[in-house]
Amino acid sequence: MSNIRHKIQGLTRDIGFPVRRLLPAAAARTVGPFVFFDHMGPVEFDAGTTEGDVRPHPHIGLATVTYLFSGAMMHRDSLGVVQRITPGAVNWMAAGRGIVHSERVPEDIREQKVPVHGLQMWVALPAGEEDGAPLFHHYPAEQMPVVEVGGAKLHVLAGSAFGASSPVATASPTLYVAGSAEKGAELEIPADVAERAVYVVKGDVSLDGEPLEAGTLAILEPGAAVALKAGSDAVFMLLGGEPLDGPRFVWWNFVATSKDKIEAAKTAWNARDKSMFPDIPGETEWIPLPVH
Repeated sequence: MSNIRHKIQGLTRDIGFPVRRLLPAAAARTVGPFVFFDHMGPVEFDAGTTEGDVRPHPHIGLATVTYLFSGAMMHRDSLGVVQRITPGAVNWMAAGRGIVHSERVPEDIREQKVPVHGLQMWVALPAGEEDGAPLFHHYPAEQMPVVEVGGAKLHVLAGSAFGASSPVATASPTLYVAGSAEKGAELEIPADVAERAVYVVKGDVSLDGEPLEAGTLAILEPGAAVALKAGSDAVFMLLGGEPLDGPRFVWWNFVATSKDKIEAAKTAWNARDKSMFPDIPGETEWIPLPVH
């Protein structure tokens, strides 16, 4: 019997550059607290352009988690934070009742033609924290614990895994690990987390002998350890955690426990209500509310 519940290939979306969207999907809306998963790049951007820039936009009820394999992004938000995101680091921004941020490609990355390649995740905040104050935390790559198991190198980005614990402060039990493995490396994924998934970024791996190619998100059955083996040099992610404390509504950049909260956020963004969505210092652009 297979320990893979679902295989998700994702859909390619154009957000100014192509991304592969894995969550939400028809087969699975969430994995633990993760409600959104985009794989962006690798893609090069031309110097002197704004290609790849994500202009100021709002969020409620979630935490954004940005992780890069190459390139860099410049984060700015309505708290006044300006932070360059570099490979291996973790940016954790909790929107709470409302935040605005932008992510732009630095000019040196454009000029040097460095590919931008990474993942953007959203984690739904617990119901008791979705109306809390927004916050931002940056964790440099050197703060992430690294564990080597069976030929695999594992960076523990959130939660505890393989005997190591991340310094990232999460709002609910969360698992997030970046792994790289040489061909032939073997790793057992324990069943100590309620909901788990494996995403193959590059190369190919097998789970209990069942092959997974790059770009595949495998949702695992709960309660069973799973053997991962690298069929080639590979990069993969392990994500999951405890199930959400109830259903979530997701519309555009908003995540909430009720449709009323979504509607209130839509009205506030349309009205440019600065009590909910303050301006970002130094930014003058903004992304209008979608019409759909």
